[in-house]
Amino acid sequence: MIYLVEDDAGIRELMSYTLVASGFQTRSFDKGESLWQALEKETPRLIILDIMLPGEDGLSILKKLRSRGNTAAIPVIMATAKGTEYDRVIGLDLGADDYLSKPFGMMEMVSRVKAVLRRTGKAENAQQLSLGGIRISPEEHTVMVMEKQVQLTLKEFELLLLFMGRPGHVYSREKLLMKVWGADYVGETRTVDVHIATLRSKLGACGGYIETVRGVGYRFSAEDE
Repeated sequence: MIYLVEDDAGIRELMSYTLVASGFQTRSFDKGESLWQALEKETPRLIILDIMLPGEDGLSILKKLRSRGNTAAIPVIMATAKGTEYDRVIGLDLGADDYLSKPFGMMEMVSRVKAVLRRTGKAENAQQLSLGGIRISPEEHTVMVMEKQVQLTLKEFELLLLFMGRPGHVYSREKLLMKVWGADYVGETRTVDVHIATLRSKLGACGGYIETVRGVGYRFSAEDE
């Protein structure tokens, strides 16, 4: 279980969806008060903690986490829109395990989460997803189609993982750009169409599972195995 503490609802939802699609369980909170209530009932494997929060700020929360016996060992990744060296140094001095400067790409976040979990010995196996003859392993970064391994580029892999994490969900091209390429990516939505076309081709007979929703975007539609 990964806890997300972020007061911006849009960013919080995007982070949660990306982590779930990558095989993690999450709970999200918009302020420190909700986090403390949750910690009384369950200890997460990792916390992603925004510095700028209403009420109690992230640095204060981190300081308390490190001072309490039942939360001192929980890995914490700090996130902030400030991007100042001062905040980063203070956070790391207080015991943060890593740092994300906004705006950050969602897959960069996933990569940092996995790295911190590996370093702290708290890694949990990301869930394998299997639908309609396609099996994808986020942990091993492999894709099997009809029991044959298929080589995908990083972006193709991330697109497929996102689709299979929420089958039937329709993603606009803009949302796919944000989720896979990151909020700071500067480019055209045509990039998505090109990657979808090559991904379909590599998936062969299963390429048709990625359906075009005219005027909207794309969705993944296949039966559970």
